[in-house]
Parts: sequence; C-alpha cells; structure tokens
Amino acid sequence: MVSDNVKKRLSTIEQLERELNLKQLQINRLLNITQAINSNVKTADLFEMYSSFLSWEMGVKKMALYFRNGKQWDCTASVGLNEELLGMDVSGQLAKFTRLNNLMDNDHPFVKNFDVVIPVKHKDTHLAYVFIGGFGEEEDMYNKVQFITTITNIIAVAIENKRLFKQQLEQERLEREMELASEMQHLFIPKNLPKTKDYELASIYLPHLNVGGDYFDFVQHDDGRITFCIADIAGKGVAAALLMSNFEGTFHSLLKPEGNLTELIHALNQSVLRVTKGDRFLTFFVAQYCTRTKELTYVNAGHNPPALAMNGKIKFLDKGCTVLGAFDEIPSVEEGKLTIDNEAMLLLFTDGLVELRNEKGEFMDEDYNAQFLLDNYHLSAQAFNDKMMGKLELFKGKGKFDDDFTVLTCKIF
Repeated sequence: MVSDNVKKRLSTIEQLERELNLKQLQINRLLNITQAINSNVKTADLFEMYSSFLSWEMGVKKMALYFRNGKQWDCTASVGLNEELLGMDVSGQLAKFTRLNNLMDNDHPFVKNFDVVIPVKHKDTHLAYVFIGGFGEEEDMYNKVQFITTITNIIAVAIENKRLFKQQLEQERLEREMELASEMQHLFIPKNLPKTKDYELASIYLPHLNVGGDYFDFVQHDDGRITFCIADIAGKGVAAALLMSNFEGTFHSLLKPEGNLTELIHALNQSVLRVTKGDRFLTFFVAQYCTRTKELTYVNAGHNPPALAMNGKIKFLDKGCTVLGAFDEIPSVEEGKLTIDNEAMLLLFTDGLVELRNEKGEFMDEDYNAQFLLDNYHLSAQAFNDKMMGKLELFKGKGKFDDDFTVLTCKIF
C-alpha cells in the first residue's frame, strides 16, 4: 500500500512538472513572437499570435486588446467575447485606468466582464489596454498577470515601431524601442539589495545601449542561505535583453530550496538551449552562502572568475563548467567550496570591467582590480563600489564603456 504522504509527494512532483512544462511552453511561444517581430511579420499576424498565446498557453477565457487608431481606440484582438460586447464603445472608460486595476467592483456593461485591465504606456502616452477575465478561483492569478504584462509590452512596442516606420521616422522608432526595452529590462534588475548582519550586496549596472545582456540576481532562503548570480549573454541590444528577461524567469523557476547548484546548472543549460536553439550562449556564475556553516559553494560556467578577498589574500573562483546554451549536455560540473572564516568580499563582474579602455585605447592593468580589492575589502559593499567607480572614471577619462558594465559585490561580515 502506498502511504498518503507518498501520494502527496507524487502529486506535488507531478504538479511541479506540469508547472515547469507550462513555463517552458510560455517561454517558447514568447521566443516565437519575438522572432516574428524580428522577421517583420504583419500586424494582423502579431495580434493572432498574441490571442493564441493568451488563450492556449495562458488559459485566458476572456480578453480584449485595444490600440489607438488616431483619436479613437480599436479592439484589435479578442478572446471569448460576443459581437454585442465587441461593438460597445469603451473609449471613455480607458482614460480612467492609469495602472493595473482590479475590475471586480466595476459596473460598466463591458468592463464588468473582466477581472483586470493592464495599461501599456511610454512615459505619459498610453499605447494599449488589455482587459483579462475568466480566471479560476484556484489559479495563480498574480504570476499569470505578470507574464501577460510582459508579453503585452512586447507586442505594444512592436506595433508602435511599425507605426513609426510607416511614417518614415526611423530614428524616432529606434529611440522609442530602446527606451521601452530599457524600461522593461529594468523591471527584472534587482533594485533593493539585501544588507544583514551576515552579508551585504551592492551593484553597478550600466547597459551599453540602454538595454543589454548582463544579468544579476539573488534569492534569500528561509534557512539563512543566500544564492546570488551574475550572467553575460552573448551580444548586445534588444535581442540580448529579451533573452536576459527570459533567463530571469527561468532562474527563479529552477532554483529549488532542496536542490544543489550542479542540478541547477544542468537544468539552466537545457532551458537556454531550448530557447536559443544553440544560436546564443551565456556565461554564468552562481554562488550560495550559508550563514550557519559559513560555507560558500559556487559554480563558474565560463564566466570571468570572481575575486574573493579574505585574510589578506585574493582567490579567483574558477571551478565549474563550460558556458550555458552551447552544448546539448554539459560533460561535467565541478562545484567549488570554501569556508569563509573571516571578513571577506567577493567581486563579481562582466566583460565591461576587464575590457574598459582609456581615451588612448589602453586597457587597465589586469592586476589593478585585484590589488584594489585587496586594499579596500574592509569597506562596505556600497562604499567599495562607489570608490571603485571613482577610480574607473579617472582611468577612463573621455573613453567610453564599449560593453555592458555590471558589478555585483558581496561583503561577508
């Protein structure tokens, strides 16, 4: 006889597998839509892909997407609505919604059919509104709305770009695309980093073209552990930024409290490969610090080796494996482990730091950053970053950052 506990665990595993498969389907469809955007498909086809995505992958039962057409708003895509509802003029209602709104108490004959409305805007200009309804009582409504918001922003940006192109405002189109993509990307970049009695995180994030392929993140676990990471996606601009956004969701969905870093690396590699089909790869470093045991465990997947300063010495964390997304299977993963037995600082960074050049085209001495870390690791993480940026600005002079520039500093007390 199978015990009730075993049945519950099997049921939980099956549910997790279903959720993971659903997330992968969503990411694959998101990639299909971005590829269609890059291929300049017709606007009508984009609306059809959007409706199909919400209906099939997201399980949305009712949807109405409105875009501006001159001075009026047109319903350009819908799901589960009859002709009578679609014929209603809701232009006067739209201006009331300046942010995501719950519509449970709205008595308008059209609006009351939906659960939420999501406005999409650039600065003070509204581009689109999407009404969503038909959520079940047991559905994860919050996560669904978050994902729908992301895909709606992408579609809205694409349609706006087409409009600008038809008006032959190519430069304006490019600037708008970069600004909107930058706003979306910054939603995925942590702004409030943790500072506890055991550790402190601080960051510097400077994308080269307002959007980029650098990524960093952290997760604080209930048992006192903290997992933090940094990644550098091959390429620059919007394509790299979109992949970075996908990777952020994948990282959080695959990082399990009971799992280890080796399992995480293999799962991330498979996920990146399925999305990119091997056309892009990324370097990745992930570390996990336990405040109870003082043990730091890490895996370096082809990334610039972070530098750890402790006891007056520098150690480069280079144990790990190859890059993610380049091979079907990673042949082996070596986890690095060390004990933090004193005050320490760990400096994580992307290529933008090591490839920085001054106005004469000269690179910074490779030993400079390590020595700077050794001389200043007694500072707090934020004070260290501030001092380092001052030194880099002096060295750079009139030179420019030729790549995305990201630094994640972890101070362990």
